[in-house]
This record gives sequence, structure tokens and C-alpha cells, in this order.
Amino acid sequence: MRYGIQLPVQSQSTLYAEPWEAGAGPGDLLAVARAADRAGFGYLACCDHVAIPRRLAPAMSTVWYDPVATLAHLAAVTERVLLLSHVAVVGLRHPLLTAKQYATVDHLSGGRLILGVGAGHVEEEFTALGADFRRRGAVLDETIDALRAALGPEEFPEHHGKLYDFEGLGQLPRPAQEHVPVWVGGSSPPAVRRAALKGDGWLPQGDPRDRLPRQIARIRQLREQAGIEAPFTVGAIAEPLYIGTPAWHVGRRTLTGGPDRLAESLRAYRAMGVDQLQVRFRSRSRSELIDQIAAFGADVGPHL
Repeated sequence: MRYGIQLPVQSQSTLYAEPWEAGAGPGDLLAVARAADRAGFGYLACCDHVAIPRRLAPAMSTVWYDPVATLAHLAAVTERVLLLSHVAVVGLRHPLLTAKQYATVDHLSGGRLILGVGAGHVEEEFTALGADFRRRGAVLDETIDALRAALGPEEFPEHHGKLYDFEGLGQLPRPAQEHVPVWVGGSSPPAVRRAALKGDGWLPQGDPRDRLPRQIARIRQLREQAGIEAPFTVGAIAEPLYIGTPAWHVGRRTLTGGPDRLAESLRAYRAMGVDQLQVRFRSRSRSELIDQIAAFGADVGPHL
């Protein structure tokens, strides 16, 4: 079971951001990314929001780094860790624009991109950008198809759909990968179906352990019924973690303890059929977070 990390600093929702992140900046983000790369993490993930309305700002904050710029920046200072958009709200942009941006990231990084996509949930963002919020699911369905073509091997990709129609337009450089993995985010029934039928992987939206087996079984059923035999990556987001015995209150949902105890708990995800696990650590500072990342890579990861 592979494991990756949603980066701190680059998004600061009150649901998960630590207090120290409010005063952090690019140097902290870079240091954490390098630490995860050294520790053998499978990927770094970065979120996507263009603008947050005032009604949501107190909970979501307005700190959301652009994922394309952020992942490209971190590609230059890391060596092997993969780069995941978790998730890109691709319905806000024309697929040729999205393809140009992410193909460039994949090209510059030597083939380390995973394109995570989702429908989005902030109506004001769609309205401001002239995108259709009410039909965002249908828009995402076709956008995935268009991106498959636009991120493929052809210099002049071709797609003919209800919303997007293009051919005879060349885009170089091509992605370094022959096939850019597309992981679909979301846990609603339409999102699960979309992941099963259109994705190379699934990024659940925080499904608890007791709900995951049903969701995974549904994905397998849908793929079997559709006759899809291609490899598929099932993801999960673990509870917050803290390796060792904390000397401060880390929250009642946080998994704590020694490496063996944490590894045993996290292996339950593999037993459910999870292929990759996203982890997040409680921390009071950049240095504490980097210590947690190093400890996980050295003492917990090898047991997964």
C-alpha cells in the first residue's frame, strides 16, 4: 500500500490546517515537500480553488495556492515523489487549457503527474468564471473524456462532444507519460460511479472506515458490469496521525502511538482493498511536521 501526503500551507481550511501554517510561506512548503521526497512518500497533493466567497471564507479561508504553479515549483526541488492535484476542478476551465498546463507539469517533472479531478462545490466560483454550476457533473464527465484525448500521445488531439469540440490544434510539449493517470474525487453516488467508469483511480472525500468497504464494492461492481479490466487505484484518507506519545492535545480522532501500533491500524485499510493512503500529521511547527514525516517514512511506511 502506497502512501502520500496532502501538503500543508497551500490550503488552509479550518477543517485541517494547523495554527502554525497561518504564518508559513513558500520556504516551509518547499521544506515539507523535500522531507516527504526523502522519506519515500508516494505523492504530494495540492488542492484547487480559484476564489472563496465571503460566506465561506471564515471556514475555508482564502489561502489556496494554485495547484499547477505549486506542483511545477515543487517538481523542480524534488526527485522522485509523484505530484497529485487533489483535486483540480477541471470544469472551471476549457480542457485544452487544463491539458496545456498539466502536460507541461508532467513534461517538466519527467512524468510524475497524477491528475486528480473533481466536480467542485463552490457555486460563486463557477458563476464568476462563467461555468455552469448546476450541470457541473455532466461537464466533468465530458471534460474527463476531452482530457484523455488532450493528454494522450497525439500532437494534434481530437475530441468531439456536446460541450467541447476540437481537432487540428497542436500542443507541444506532450506529457512525458504515455498515459497520465486520472483519479476521480468525491464520495457521492455520481462521483463513485464516475470514478469507476471514467477514472484510473478513486479519491474519496473522507469516507470513514466503516463506509469504505461498501464504496469499494460498488466501484468493483460497476467496473465488472462495464467490462473494464484496466488497473485501478483505490484511495483512502487516514485519520490524523501522531507518531509517539504527544505532550499536547492532538484531538480525539487522532491515531497516536508507536510505529508498530500505527502500522497495524493502517494495514486495516489494505485489508479493505485500499491501494494508496493519504496521511496527515498533527504538528505545532514545521520542524515537528518534518520529524513526523521522517519517522513515518522510516518506521511505519515499510510495514504497509
